[in-house]
Amino acid sequence: MLVQEVRIAMRSETPTSIPGLAPDRPAADGLAEDAAEPPRHIRVARRVLEYAFGPPAEWRFAVRFWDGTVDRPPGRVPEFTMVLRDPSSLRRMLLPPSELRLGEAFVRGDFDVEGDLERATALAEMFRARVASLPQALRLVRNLIRLPSERAAAVPAPRLGASRRLAMRHSRRRDAAAVRAHYDVGNEFYSLWLDRRMVYSCAYFENGAEDIHAAQEAKLDHICRKLRLRRGERLLDIGCGWGGLLRYAVARYGVRGVGVTLSAEQAALARQRIQEDGLGTQCEILVQDYRETQDDEAFDKVVSVGMFEHVGPTQVRRYFAKVFRILKPGGLFLNHGLVNRAQGNRSTMRQRLGRLVWREGEFMDRYVFPDGELVTLDETVRCAETAGFETRDGESLREHYVLTLRHWVHRLEAAAAQAQDLVGMETYRVWRLYMTACAQSLATGRQGIVQLLLAKPDAGGRVNLPLTRRDLYGRRAFDEPNTN
Repeated sequence: MLVQEVRIAMRSETPTSIPGLAPDRPAADGLAEDAAEPPRHIRVARRVLEYAFGPPAEWRFAVRFWDGTVDRPPGRVPEFTMVLRDPSSLRRMLLPPSELRLGEAFVRGDFDVEGDLERATALAEMFRARVASLPQALRLVRNLIRLPSERAAAVPAPRLGASRRLAMRHSRRRDAAAVRAHYDVGNEFYSLWLDRRMVYSCAYFENGAEDIHAAQEAKLDHICRKLRLRRGERLLDIGCGWGGLLRYAVARYGVRGVGVTLSAEQAALARQRIQEDGLGTQCEILVQDYRETQDDEAFDKVVSVGMFEHVGPTQVRRYFAKVFRILKPGGLFLNHGLVNRAQGNRSTMRQRLGRLVWREGEFMDRYVFPDGELVTLDETVRCAETAGFETRDGESLREHYVLTLRHWVHRLEAAAAQAQDLVGMETYRVWRLYMTACAQSLATGRQGIVQLLLAKPDAGGRVNLPLTRRDLYGRRAFDEPNTN
């Protein structure tokens, strides 16, 4: 019903053509206005903002209109300012109401945010909740169609684009295209805001005061310790990125490393850095799907950091089964990845319809992570144990990832001019919005990130692990020679 009524409203430029609407309310008290009557489009825009984001007296943000007029929440310092470029900005942002529409409007520059962009991303959920009410949605549409309709500027082409038609989701061919779409934006672009080792995954903070370089090195060592790496062991890194973890494990722990990635650009830089470090005889990078690894490879340890999001719900069981086959008995597998938070009982038909109308996740799918999908932690563990693994440890790093993303956003914003020279204004704004929205989602607990340590017991049920975790937090391996 809501979809039908909204479509009716969108087809009409005459408000009276939509029956049953409540009369317009006057602009809410508390707005900073000149004594003179404001222009018509500003009056309409104020009503739109109230229907979309609630009474202005409750706002935690300010709005600056195209003519310089600023409305501020009474009695508080705004957390950010929404900047509307012209009278058609709100219409391009909010009609039809969807997550995709909001994201594309920001990327185009139809509106901007000055101040705390992370807090500003919370407006999307506020807006979604308000338009879930049919009367509220109709009032919003009635006013939106009173604003000018101007042709929107272009946004970047979807990152998977026509490749979606090439093959089924999570087939090897399509996964390769999806990974390249995300990671082949360019090594120079990523180097602007990642740490020196170019580690593109959640860092590890002891107190939050560390810089991103120290926190990422601490994460690498934390992973190596959890895997109890020993000199001479053979380590496979699935989704090795630019090789930061492999280079660290080989240099500090004396293992022999193999990394696989689907990105040729990542592989080229990883190989270059391996040669510069003098590790070429101990480490190799392969451009291939993890599913192409031969079952008789027999690795002592396997690690996957930040790749799990690309696996997809339909492939999770096969993913764990594959790793189980290539891991030696008694070996360990550390899987580090984002998970969806379980939402209690199954969603209702109305909730599923609401997500469809809202086009939930479509912005991320089109412009950032094509075909990226998350599963819940319980499903992850269930699939791992079905494959034969024993779960030995689990650690949530949710707060660590929030800090990591904030570091990345700050560094990207500091390099805005260079980033836009490399990839263009729109792609820069896509990445800025995506990382900020991820930080908000993790900070509010809608998503989580977990490191699971999984073991493949030998025929006697043995796994080579100490009785306690004390070894994880003592002297670091490179503080003294490794004699193992």
